[in-house]
Amino acid sequence: MENQQKKSPVYNVLAVPVEKVVANEYNPNVVAPPEMKLLELSIWEDGYTMPCVCYYRKEDDLYELVDGYHRYMVMKTSKRIYERENGLLPVSVIEKDMSERMASTIRHNRARGAHQVELMSNIVSELTKSGMSDAWIIRNIGMSKDELLRLKQISGLAELFADKEFGMSDEWVDE
Repeated sequence: MENQQKKSPVYNVLAVPVEKVVANEYNPNVVAPPEMKLLELSIWEDGYTMPCVCYYRKEDDLYELVDGYHRYMVMKTSKRIYERENGLLPVSVIEKDMSERMASTIRHNRARGAHQVELMSNIVSELTKSGMSDAWIIRNIGMSKDELLRLKQISGLAELFADKEFGMSDEWVDE
């Protein structure tokens, strides 16, 4: 299906009980307490203006977050917002495999803010172990070759460099 014909998930927002939503294990985005208070105030004053992005896990009947963890946490921790929203979180659902969901999370986050280096290293490690090439990681997560190399070095995992010749390989060529 061509992108021009594809309907964006935002046109099918669902009201999902927050208890049926779970966090993913790979989100490296961190929001400081003052910004979390501001987010809670923003949601209180303006309502939820953007849905959380989730992947529906049919086998568990749960929605796993891809983007919107902090909006989700506001619903879980703010009694006044939970009550006003009747415990329902606005969610748009995407159908992607794990590697694509991880890349989607990073793209959403990078457009907004900072990441914890250790968690980003873990994601690079997981993507590499799952068979994603350096070129795929660079293209889908929007990082530079140097950033990818640094994250691989930080992770300290020798297997991330297995079967790699050092230097400018074809895999590192920008597309």
